[in-house]
Amino acid sequence: MMTTLRTCLGIFAVSACITAPGIAAAADKGAGEVNVYSYRQPFLVKPLFDAFTEQSGIKVNVVFAKKGLLKRLQAEGRNSPADLIFTVDIARLTEVVKAGLGQPVKSTVLEKAVAASYRHPDGLWYGLTSRARIIYASKERVPKGTITSYEQLANPKWKGRICTRKGDHPYNVALLAAMIGHHGEVAAEKWLQGVRANLARRPQGNDRAQVKAIMEGVCDLAIGNHYYMAKMLTNEKQKKWADSAYLVFPKFDRGGVHLNVSGVMMTKHAPNSANALKLMEFLASAEGQKLYAEKNFEYPIDPSIEPAELVASWGKFKGDSMPLAKIADNRSAALKIVNKVGFNEGPMTN
Repeated sequence: MMTTLRTCLGIFAVSACITAPGIAAAADKGAGEVNVYSYRQPFLVKPLFDAFTEQSGIKVNVVFAKKGLLKRLQAEGRNSPADLIFTVDIARLTEVVKAGLGQPVKSTVLEKAVAASYRHPDGLWYGLTSRARIIYASKERVPKGTITSYEQLANPKWKGRICTRKGDHPYNVALLAAMIGHHGEVAAEKWLQGVRANLARRPQGNDRAQVKAIMEGVCDLAIGNHYYMAKMLTNEKQKKWADSAYLVFPKFDRGGVHLNVSGVMMTKHAPNSANALKLMEFLASAEGQKLYAEKNFEYPIDPSIEPAELVASWGKFKGDSMPLAKIADNRSAALKIVNKVGFNEGPMTN
């Protein structure tokens, strides 16, 4: 009997470690398993995979990493044990597509649950949840109704009053890419110059750090994803940060609220493709969507599924209709603009 070697190599695993590439990966084919490479943290996806396993009997093995999964896929090539890639934004989905390491998936279940604007036109990836890129505003210093659009972030009235993470972070790149889609590169560059002029400090930290800065009086507005409000409100240490701000769901002047997605795609050489498809369809099902929404405070990709109670209490809004595939196409141009205007250098001194 052959001994199966398994290793985590310092990477967290949910159900079990992925079989070490080239050792016993081939032996696991058809063994009732599915292997996932995930940029989503283990505690966020474990309840979903546990529910899937209980329902289907298919074991889910997960490798988690903050970065480097694309390089790992490239190095493993045809011998990769990975069936699915889970990502937290459109940028990483696009990277895998451009590397030619995904395969198209056709499924009436997925196509029914996921609107065309939130999936690749050829079925190379599907959104699972959506997250709104919104504005956090100081309860003390920003009267409600003062700001209602993304374009207004460049208004000189906000000079020295805006905080955000770095401009080349995927969340901000996607927002700028959407701005390009709505107004063109020239106008988007001018807008980003205006936002830079309004910064209170050099871009730094994560989205929650910007809300903390509002509490501390460093700035009055911050750009961040909506679900961080829920996460802060349920965190004893960070609740006071959240209590200092309220949410604004801004729109583009000729559009709606910018939405990014967490998504999934099947790898090119998926050894357990049938099981992988079953997992994808489960995550798009009513049960999977409800679990996702309750655990992560994100919006279900299926509009017929209600979000978590706290998230629903913030009201409804109209999401932007621009296809994410178009936003992905504008990413390179957006990154060039970020560097050209020197956004990460912080507010201009003159």
